[in-house]
Amino acid sequence: MPVLPPPAPGVKAQPPSPPAPPDRSRRWTTVAAVGAAALVTGIAGVLIGVAVGNSDPSTAPEREAAAGESSPGVLPVRDVVDAVGPSIVTISSDVQLGRAVGTGVIVSADGELLTNAHVVDGATTIHVRLAGETEPIDATVVASDRGNDLALLRIDRTGLRPVTFAPTSDVSLGEEVLAIGFALDLDGDPTVTLGIVSALDRTIITDEGALDGLIQTDAAISSGNSGGPLVDAQGRIVGINTAVARSDATTAASNVGFAISSDEVHGVLDALRATKDGKARDEGFLGVSLDDRTDGGQGALITDVTADSPAGDAGIEDGDIVVAIDTAAIDGAAGVIAAIRDHSPGDHIQITVVRGGTEKTFDVTLTYRDGD
Repeated sequence: MPVLPPPAPGVKAQPPSPPAPPDRSRRWTTVAAVGAAALVTGIAGVLIGVAVGNSDPSTAPEREAAAGESSPGVLPVRDVVDAVGPSIVTISSDVQLGRAVGTGVIVSADGELLTNAHVVDGATTIHVRLAGETEPIDATVVASDRGNDLALLRIDRTGLRPVTFAPTSDVSLGEEVLAIGFALDLDGDPTVTLGIVSALDRTIITDEGALDGLIQTDAAISSGNSGGPLVDAQGRIVGINTAVARSDATTAASNVGFAISSDEVHGVLDALRATKDGKARDEGFLGVSLDDRTDGGQGALITDVTADSPAGDAGIEDGDIVVAIDTAAIDGAAGVIAAIRDHSPGDHIQITVVRGGTEKTFDVTLTYRDGD
């Protein structure tokens, strides 16, 4: 049975909902920002929040201590937190159910912040509190991408210290990392938890589609961590904490969290900065229904092809198994959803399928979804 995270201080928790029928596509649950009732939402991964930073090494704070005089394999936790702490902020949003609290990171010296889109989605007002300060600052949403669960905010402040990102290629399986954020909206400094990189390049289904290029970690993540960074031993951001897995009637989960990798974050951040109307770019449309394979094979099963869609026009058929898109291997339906979502209408892609035991490759031009 799903369990709720502990409520924020002084908040009465809602009883957990009855378990939903088994559904492979909803094994994940989004971790909502701490709100009026400390609710856990039902997205396919527990959304929690995002943070980004500037990858320019010249903006990095002094981190000689964070590089460590500790023994090999042990993070100098205090030094890393001291280095990154000034770049982490508290985000409070007034939403329909009350107040939601998450975490954000500073990504430019002149007032740009990054957080999870679900932290500020539907907010009427947004307040940010900088490290070491007591008074909140009004913030506005520059642009939001719900599909990638990232939002760019701005505050009227200069001279800030942006975070520094590590290239995803620098992240290794088993590497020790810290998750930092305002878990459960507890008073005082952010919560710090220690874990490892459990897996790389994960993809999960969400209510908005899918998130891909994720880093999996066993560092403890809770409501209110939304937007908090996953940090390496040098004080560099390797990912933005955004989701956790939860147990249900058929699946047990323990310390399985996900962060949007730094490479993925940079791509979305660039798009958000270029947005003129506050909305993310249009996503490409393929025109298929999908399911995971149940025969133990890799790829995603196409269960239906929409008439007069890009997939149908290219010759893709019901029963085809998608194994690659643009030469990148596909792991399940979530992988197809994420790959298509990362493209725009008009993009040309190659889709490799297995049909009757034979591989076939189709050239497809994505379009707009009807009504867009």
